[in-house]
Amino acid sequence: MGKEGFARVALAAIVATGLTACVTLPPNSQRSPQDPWESWNRGVYKFNDVLDRAVAKPVARTYVRFVPQPIRTGVTNFFANLDTPTVMVNDALQGKFLAAANDLGRFALNTTVGLGGILDPASSAGLKRNNEDFGQTLGKWGVHPGPFVELPVLGPSDLRDAPARLVDSYTNPRQYIKNAYVKYGLYLPDLTDRRAALLPLDETLSHTYDPYAFVRDAYLQRRAYLVSDGQVSNEDLVDPDADLPAGTAPSDDQPITPKPQ
Repeated sequence: MGKEGFARVALAAIVATGLTACVTLPPNSQRSPQDPWESWNRGVYKFNDVLDRAVAKPVARTYVRFVPQPIRTGVTNFFANLDTPTVMVNDALQGKFLAAANDLGRFALNTTVGLGGILDPASSAGLKRNNEDFGQTLGKWGVHPGPFVELPVLGPSDLRDAPARLVDSYTNPRQYIKNAYVKYGLYLPDLTDRRAALLPLDETLSHTYDPYAFVRDAYLQRRAYLVSDGQVSNEDLVDPDADLPAGTAPSDDQPITPKPQ
């Protein structure tokens, strides 16, 4: 496919997103102070959901059905190892130097003894897997997440995390692979593996009254939890500068999503 072909595909995607980008809010829905662009976000979520049902979910199900679990575990380990330099850099930027040393040891051990990260001898050696990124680093520095935003194809994010993803891409080793086929070819198995990990949640989502709100709130709570290293309070889940609707107040009993290990 030439440049003109790619341009047509990109334009079609943009037009499709735009056509679905403004939707009517569900009846009795209450606007979240963190989601001032809810109508637009719901439209993008709808587009992403159609794309997921048509492509991502069937591919992930086929992957799980035909690829043995040990191989899938190796794929997960491999891409987690590629993300380790990003985690290590953000450990250091947050002043977590012991964690940075831990992740340096993980990367060295898994890349060598672990056959490029396919195996995970570092965990057996007591070097735990951490979860840090530049969005969390900005949060540690006091940068507020800002409004929630649903990104086309990429899914839920916010105004702090969305540009931070670009920064993180430059600390991932695959950014420096010169062979374009290998560099971009790695994204397909990575995305497939990530979507396969979410398949157990599909049943829960299908029984949710408002899947968009469920995904949005889960994302915001998880990010707040990660940024605070588990010390989040419900006050952190509401923009202190946002005006709540008259007669409402932040809830004190909203559950917090556990931090993944």
